Amino acid sequence: MSETSERLPIIRPAAVTPGWLTQVLRLGGYDATVASFMAKRVGTGQVGESVRFTMEYRGDAKGAPRTIVGKFPSSDEESRATGVNFGNYIREVNFYHLLAQKALISTPTCLHADVDPETSEFVLMMEDLAPAVQGDQMKGVTLHQAELAMEEAAKLHASHWGDASLEDLAWISETRASSPVTTGDLMATLWSGFRERYTTRIPPHCIEIGEAIVRNYSFYRNGYRGPKCLIHMDFRPDNMMFGTAEGGRPLTVVDWQSLGLGCGMHDVSYFLSGALKREERKIHEHALLTRYHDKLKELGVAGYSFDDVREGYARYSFALFIMAFAASMIVERTERGDDMFFAMLLGGADHVLDTDALSLLPN
Repeated sequence: MSETSERLPIIRPAAVTPGWLTQVLRLGGYDATVASFMAKRVGTGQVGESVRFTMEYRGDAKGAPRTIVGKFPSSDEESRATGVNFGNYIREVNFYHLLAQKALISTPTCLHADVDPETSEFVLMMEDLAPAVQGDQMKGVTLHQAELAMEEAAKLHASHWGDASLEDLAWISETRASSPVTTGDLMATLWSGFRERYTTRIPPHCIEIGEAIVRNYSFYRNGYRGPKCLIHMDFRPDNMMFGTAEGGRPLTVVDWQSLGLGCGMHDVSYFLSGALKREERKIHEHALLTRYHDKLKELGVAGYSFDDVREGYARYSFALFIMAFAASMIVERTERGDDMFFAMLLGGADHVLDTDALSLLPN
């Protein structure tokens, strides 16, 4: 990956040229010249826009890839404002510059990343992970894919387990140095807007859960007192690339715009809330949590019991539910987005009920 001192212009997809791609490749270690290219949008991200560039070379490609993927700010004004206001674009570029190599978890190889700290305009150029394919929140994952996700989560969490130095990094959400990304007032406003927009589509049990979490949001957000670590905070199938029979790494985790410092069980509970069908989750969750816990211990984490895992699993069963209603109100509205957010909301609600998490709230 390039250093920020080797500054290429930060541009949007429409401004990409063969010369600009040539510079990206050379910063990534490839001595090849791009003669022409084709661009096609890929993925389902709403805050960022991902584009695959298929390139033709002038002369010998010298081992350069035929395709690479770039990530840029959303072309939708509302979604882009969310990325800017919540620090998502700065956060993701900083992750690749400063933490990706130490995070243990499988991430895409980054060729070039840069961000303007004043405007949050950014560009992130990465390897194309195909023939791996993107997961789908609405379809869910296989048990084997869930097992892979538990192991990758443990790698990320173990990499900076109890690392107090992260508290001084203001660009990571939920650190001592950072500004609050969410507040009780904001969540109450988003929940109210969600109820107004979707009215009869929201089942009564979801309304009960939503009212309870908004009423107790300060406790939920600030009440955790255990060990902290790096957490992805949007650890779900849509942000994962799974290998196929044709190839690709078994699992690579993408979209580091929400990176935070907190309880690792946030990621675990968030994922299992919606990635497996309810009955399948209930059958396999003990084994999956055990796999996660065993991997933590294998990587040197001590003093974190399985009881701690179970407690965090219940506490953060609210996480997917909260993301569903909050995110739906701050990004571009689409038909797929509505369906996805409701799949998340319903999966999260089932998880809250199955763990009896409402009983953990003060009122």
